[in-house]
Amino acid sequence: MADAASFRIQHHRSDRDLSRLAKLLSTSEQAFHPGVDLGVLQLDRCQSLVHPNRAEASNVPPQVRMAVPSAPSLFGSSRTSSAASTATELSAFASSDALDPQLQRFLEDASARLCEWLGSASQRSPLPALRLLPEAFPEQQGVGADRLLDDLQQLMDGAYQPNHPGALAHLDPPPNTASIAAELICAGLNNNLLAEELSPSLSQLERQLCSWFAARFELPDGAGGVAASGGSLSNLTALVTARHRMGLDHDPNAVILISDDAHVSLEKAARVMGLRPDGIRRVPVDSQGCMRIADLQEHLQGLKQHNRPCIAVVATAGTTVRGAIDPIPSLAQLCRDQGLWLHVDGAIGAVFALCPHTSQLMAGLGQADSITVNPQKLLGIAKTSSLLLVRDQSALQETFHTGLPYMEPAFAVAHGGELGLQGSRPAEILKLWLGLRQLGEQGINAVIEKALLRRQRLEQGLDPAVLEITSGPLHLLACAPLGADPARCDQWTAAVRKRLLDRQIMVSRPVHQGRHRIKVVLGNPHTSNTLIDQLAADLNDCSRELV
Repeated sequence: MADAASFRIQHHRSDRDLSRLAKLLSTSEQAFHPGVDLGVLQLDRCQSLVHPNRAEASNVPPQVRMAVPSAPSLFGSSRTSSAASTATELSAFASSDALDPQLQRFLEDASARLCEWLGSASQRSPLPALRLLPEAFPEQQGVGADRLLDDLQQLMDGAYQPNHPGALAHLDPPPNTASIAAELICAGLNNNLLAEELSPSLSQLERQLCSWFAARFELPDGAGGVAASGGSLSNLTALVTARHRMGLDHDPNAVILISDDAHVSLEKAARVMGLRPDGIRRVPVDSQGCMRIADLQEHLQGLKQHNRPCIAVVATAGTTVRGAIDPIPSLAQLCRDQGLWLHVDGAIGAVFALCPHTSQLMAGLGQADSITVNPQKLLGIAKTSSLLLVRDQSALQETFHTGLPYMEPAFAVAHGGELGLQGSRPAEILKLWLGLRQLGEQGINAVIEKALLRRQRLEQGLDPAVLEITSGPLHLLACAPLGADPARCDQWTAAVRKRLLDRQIMVSRPVHQGRHRIKVVLGNPHTSNTLIDQLAADLNDCSRELV
């Protein structure tokens, strides 16, 4: 059945497209994402943005009316776009000899809309109704500032709202305010971390901040790292580095060992690396979701018997559904004894090592050869914010050094473009630096500790007599009706998710160990105790109704 999240409805559709959409609208509300308000969706062909190669839609069904671009937005009437508005109002490039008043006004207006969007989050659902999108293609002539802002508003009105107190479905908290500003400055600077001459101060900042994280994670002198656009890329970079350091670049029989609950990005990495279909092996987990050491040892013994070398063992510090943490100290000792590379996928959990009251959860982290950490997942650094840290910084240079003959030599050890897979890179380190500076040590600790308190409060409010609670030591948990089979869990979680979304609480329903579950992530600082108690009561009531 169709899902509203998969629909991208633009202003212009053919008669056939509009007729099909009308039929879909009239068929079943279940065709749309739970919580979508069909009353908000009105479709009519756009009167001012008609593509020259598209015919006018003359036989549009009456139930399908498309709003013109000047229709009121969620925040009241949008500014009317002047027919005389042209691209000359806003130069495509900022002035290089004086302050550009048009650019300044445009940024101020765009920022005002963003602030209004953030500040009104609690007044609507975290998952918006299905909305129209402006055309994706450029027109023959560029459009002016007013039209650009109106088009931007349409996209904002249809965006997921992480700033809503009920946004609890995923590891996507509200953005840290300083990191929002840093993202804007990053775009304006338009520096490139490929090479130092393209980002002199920011390349230094990246090295310093990676060194700071490495020290906080108790990695030794000589450790360092590189920023990457997301944890999937950090994990891939780590495994390519491990393969090179292990001397297995050209060995088709090499294998990576991960847990049953490890992230899917590791399977993607294995495909990109060209490993055999059985080149990534999943090791069973215990009742707490942690990798079994005994089973890992059996896997390693089997690999030796079949002459299959091991590229790396990957420990997960915070699994996606329950937040479980693999036994890092034991894994580190085993890898050290057998000469294996240990990578820790700490995209979710590694930041807990920054807080004195939770650092014990990440015991042994400093014994890893490489670590992925994603400050975006809890500290609210605007996406994307991921670091790959390595025990020996030279491992990155050895793996990815190609030389950059079109650049001047690096001031330091190596250009940023020779420390990872990415060449051209935005200065994403800027928003991490500014966001952490805004929080300070006390703010970082508070974000982490309060997230755990929210998870504990929810777990204490759930009734174990009717709910099977799946949780770990971090800030997320999952639950399902006690004793329900997979089919009932599928039905129950779908109904619960829709019911909660009607109450402006958004949760997710992942499949874990063969059954759908309701997953809740408590990393949203706007989530109140009252909302948590309401959520617990709703989950308990829904489970009792099933019984």
